[in-house]
Amino acid sequence: MTRVTKRRDFLIGAGTAGVVGLAGFTGSVGGQQRGGQIRVGVLQPVTGDLASVGVPIRDAALLPATQLNNAGTDFQIVTQAEDTQTDPQAGISAAQALVDAGFPAITGAAGSEVTIQVAQNVLIPNQVVGCSPSSTSPDITGLRDDGFVWRTCPSDVVQGQVLAQVATDRANASSVSIMFVNNSYGQALANSFAESFGGEIPARVAFEQVQSSYAAQLQEAMASQPDALLIISYPESGNQLFRDFYSSYSRDTQILVTDGLRDPALPGNVGQPLTNVIGTAPSAAGPAQQFFTRLYRREYGSDPGVFTAQAYDATALLILANVAGGARNDGPAVRDNMQAVANPPGQAVTPGNLPDALSRVATGEQVNYQGASSSVTFDDNGDVTTAAYEIFTYTQGGQLEQLDVVEFQANQG
Repeated sequence: MTRVTKRRDFLIGAGTAGVVGLAGFTGSVGGQQRGGQIRVGVLQPVTGDLASVGVPIRDAALLPATQLNNAGTDFQIVTQAEDTQTDPQAGISAAQALVDAGFPAITGAAGSEVTIQVAQNVLIPNQVVGCSPSSTSPDITGLRDDGFVWRTCPSDVVQGQVLAQVATDRANASSVSIMFVNNSYGQALANSFAESFGGEIPARVAFEQVQSSYAAQLQEAMASQPDALLIISYPESGNQLFRDFYSSYSRDTQILVTDGLRDPALPGNVGQPLTNVIGTAPSAAGPAQQFFTRLYRREYGSDPGVFTAQAYDATALLILANVAGGARNDGPAVRDNMQAVANPPGQAVTPGNLPDALSRVATGEQVNYQGASSSVTFDDNGDVTTAAYEIFTYTQGGQLEQLDVVEFQANQG
C-alpha cells in the first residue's frame, strides 16, 4: 500500500539535535513547483528466513519519510513497502510491483542473493536505483549495474578479515571448520574468511535454508574436532542448526557467527544461552548514530537492530539525490546525484537536520551527508569507503552483549 507517512507527535522532545523545517523555501525544483512528491520504495523481508531482522530494517528505512513529512517540508515523501519473503523470485515480483507503481528508487533488498537477482532482473533493466542497507556479498561490487546499485553496508571482504582476527585473537583457534548458507552471501563470506585466516580449515560445508535437520552437515563439519566452528546463516535456519548442535556437541567448541545471526531472539528460539558464540556484524558508528537511536526508539518503542542505521541512511540519501536531480522521480537523475549528496565537498548535514538538508539541496546548495551508520562516502562501485564492525556475544541470560567495535577505512589509492 502506498502511503504518506506523517506523525504529528513524532519529534516532540527529540532533544537539541532537533529537526529544522523548510518554512523559508518558496522556489521551484527542476522546473517543478514546490509541494511535489518524492517517491521511495522499501524492499525488505518481513517473512521468511530473515524476517526477524528484516522487520526492524524495514521500519528504519521508512523513518526518514516519517521525519520529513512530520517536519512540514515543501515535499511530500511517498513510500511503499514490499516483502521479499527472503526469496529471490518473490523479491523480483515485489521489486517489479514498486517499479510498476512509479518508484524510481528503492531501499533494498536485504539478503545479497535477493539483491543480485532484483538488480539484474528489475532495477537495471528499468533504470531504477537500489540502495541496500545489508547486502554484503563482494559479488555486488562487480555487478555491471550502470550505476543503479548502491549500498550503505560494507562488503564482506572486510568482515572476513575481522572474523579471521577474532578467530585467532579471541577464540585462540588454529583450526576452524566453516558451515555456510548456500548462496552468494554465504559463499563469498566463507571465501573471504578462508583467505584471511592463517590456520587450518578442515571442512567447508554448504547447506540450504530452512531445513528440518542439519545433523548431517554438522557431523561433516565437526568430524575433525576443530577448535572452532564458523556458521554463516540466517536466523530461521540458525534456530534449527543450533538446536542440532547443542543436542550432539559440547560447548567447549567455540562458535563464530556473522551478521545474519545477530538476532536477540536467537537464544530464546534455540532454548540455549549461546555463551560459546562470538560474532561480527557491521555496526552503526556514524556521526549521527545517537540521534538515530533516539529517533528509532521514539517511533517504535524499541532499540534499533543490525543494519537499521544503514537502512535509514539509504532512504535519506535516495530522497536527497532525488531532490538534487530535480525532484522528477527519475531513476537516472537519482543515480547521478548519489555521490553528489553523500561525498565531500559540501555543507555537512546529518539525520539531525535532514529537513534543512532537503531545503539546501532544493535550492542548489551542495551537501555532504554524514549518516547514522557511517560518514557514507561512496566509491565509484557504489560501496562505502568507511564502516565499523561490532564484535558481540550472548550472555548467560540470553542477551546480546557488545564486546568491541573495530573501525576500518578502505584504501582509496
